[in-house]
Amino acid sequence: MKFGISTFVTDDGIDPASLATAIEERDFHSLVIAEHTNIPASRETAYPMGGEMPDIYYKTLDPFVTLAAAAAVTSKIQLFTGIALLIQRDPIITAKEAASVDLLSGGRFVFGVGAGWNLEEMRNHGTDPKTRGALLDERIEAIKALWTDDIAEYHGKYVDFGPTYMRPKPVQAPHPPIYIGGNSDATVKRIIRHGAGWISNPFPEDQLSRRIGQLKDGAGHNVPLAMFGTPVDAQYWSAVENIGFGQVALLLPSVSRDESLRLLDEYAEAVAQYRG
Repeated sequence: MKFGISTFVTDDGIDPASLATAIEERDFHSLVIAEHTNIPASRETAYPMGGEMPDIYYKTLDPFVTLAAAAAVTSKIQLFTGIALLIQRDPIITAKEAASVDLLSGGRFVFGVGAGWNLEEMRNHGTDPKTRGALLDERIEAIKALWTDDIAEYHGKYVDFGPTYMRPKPVQAPHPPIYIGGNSDATVKRIIRHGAGWISNPFPEDQLSRRIGQLKDGAGHNVPLAMFGTPVDAQYWSAVENIGFGQVALLLPSVSRDESLRLLDEYAEAVAQYRG
């Protein structure tokens, strides 16, 4: 199992270049970053973890700008959106941004996507929460067409464009890996439909096992598994490795450069001990 680092890259924490360099120097596998475009000041959607929502949710940098900065100072680590809120993004622009990161990084981009949970946030983008699943499906399909077809077109209920050129194309063929976030029966069906992997949160082992079983039964094979926000807990690592996770990303708080580097040293030591 490979170990990466997941985090919210914010405007008052460690900068992307220093973070990416430090991750690669410590032999971590990936940088996995969250996205939130905006957080409305008046909310009806409860924070999933309970209590007040941390301010990191509205301080996040744009993920593709962040990963481009990381690409410029690294040569090995995966650059992973965990997750890009695709229902809030224009698919043509997103296809170009993602392909550009893949090109600039020499084929190290991984496209983690999802529908999100903050209803007010998505409404600010003109997205109806009731149709966000169907919209996500169409945008994934449209982006794959833009990545793989010289002259691409897509005609759906929510996404519709005629024959068009879009370059650059991704370095990875036929396109960068796609991982879909979520924890529902609809998520399982979506992963199978798109031939994608699953990027989960650090749910309890029994919940993860149940979803993995559904994915394997539906797809007829083992689905690639990744995780955002993995705790620094060797017992948990062992459990998720045993049920099939190929990679996890340890959760790094959004803190200063010095504190981030100190924590990364601790994480690297914990991983080294785990590997024996």
